[in-house]
Amino acid sequence: MNHHKNPIQGDKAMDQPLNRRRALLTLGAAGAAGIALTPGIANAANKVKTTARIVIAGAGAAGLAAASRLSEALDGAKITLIDARKEHFYQPGFTLVGSGIKPAGYVVSTTAEYVPAGVELVQERVAEFDPEGKKVVTESGQAHAYDFLVVATGMKLEYGLIEGMEEDLIGKNGIGSIYHSPAKAEATWQAMSAFADKGGRGVFLRPGTEMKCAGAPLKYTFITDDYLSRRGQRSKAEVVYNSNNKALFSVPIVSEKVRMLFQERGIQVNYERVLKAIDPGKRIATFNTPAGTEEQGFDFIHVIPPMRAPEPIRNSPLPWQTGAWAAEGWLEVDKGTLRHVRYRNVFGVGDIAGVPKGKTAASVKWQVPVAVDHIVAEIAGKTSDALYTGYTSCPLITRLGRAMLVEFDYQNNLVPSFPGVIAPLEELWISWVMKTMALKPTYISMLRGRA
Repeated sequence: MNHHKNPIQGDKAMDQPLNRRRALLTLGAAGAAGIALTPGIANAANKVKTTARIVIAGAGAAGLAAASRLSEALDGAKITLIDARKEHFYQPGFTLVGSGIKPAGYVVSTTAEYVPAGVELVQERVAEFDPEGKKVVTESGQAHAYDFLVVATGMKLEYGLIEGMEEDLIGKNGIGSIYHSPAKAEATWQAMSAFADKGGRGVFLRPGTEMKCAGAPLKYTFITDDYLSRRGQRSKAEVVYNSNNKALFSVPIVSEKVRMLFQERGIQVNYERVLKAIDPGKRIATFNTPAGTEEQGFDFIHVIPPMRAPEPIRNSPLPWQTGAWAAEGWLEVDKGTLRHVRYRNVFGVGDIAGVPKGKTAASVKWQVPVAVDHIVAEIAGKTSDALYTGYTSCPLITRLGRAMLVEFDYQNNLVPSFPGVIAPLEELWISWVMKTMALKPTYISMLRGRA
């Protein structure tokens, strides 16, 4: 099968009148732009003159967006971006690669193409954070002193914390995992597609840790169920979703909606199950439950690893010292300003930030302008009142050609960008279009500091 072919071709969703589809596409593009409206960047005349040294650790979505915004807002600052990885991954597209909707190349570009002029890119890993000495040290031993530090290191996927699991197993023995990389997302698609061709027992889960894009495990369950139906194998398959806690999603109304959809589609749900071990040869997954361990056989399993802060962060003074995020090493920042609670010249944005919600690109889009505003204000001798409200969004695919555009904040309020136009809990074609077509251009604009 040509997996690069759009699998929804011929779907009823595509049979809408052309003019209506055009109108909705226009809305989709405008919508993506609308979501993107964030505090503006200073124009050239308003740039703040400074000789401040700013180090940004991590050149993923958050690090690049911060570099772009800071270089736009400041004149004369020495901005250093540190990251060893040369490739840039458009992570919101990993689900699409793992679903056979996009090829692996769709999510791959290079870090260098987004680094703004005047920003130095150091292609190394940070080995040590020294907030007392106001410096970071890279693996080669080079120290980079700073006046301000933006921590945007992202997180680490810890497949090794599941007994028997190795990254090399992805794509083999019915084991998938869309999170690891574009290549592994594509290998996951092959494994899932083989499962959808013949049925059997499909096992889905989420980890017991904080995680990026908490909607992805649900999306992938829905999509697999849909493929089974489209290929006439649904009656020969059992689809089981294992939630790590007592809910399906952190926002109660969304959790209930997903529960109802799962029930309609015959997807079995187990609560309070955390994957402990996997036996790839026997195709058995072992879960921790409140009553002990439980073995579940599988023909296909979508493994999502535990996630935590990278080791140099965990070994530094920067993580939370107590509370829910201490053990996994998330950065101790104020959830509104994203400023470090103990080191005022340190900010944390993106996945590494120890805040209650939003390890997603949509969160980055709203977090970075807030952190940058505080840094620029301080350099200018002013104060900023910019606050991050916890906004994040999840285009939750519920079948091929349909998605719910769920947007919410720290208080679990639904905060739709298009009230009266896009109902957040309805499965809509326009939300699918936004996820599959409109979001990537907006994301690229974000990296360049323009969204």
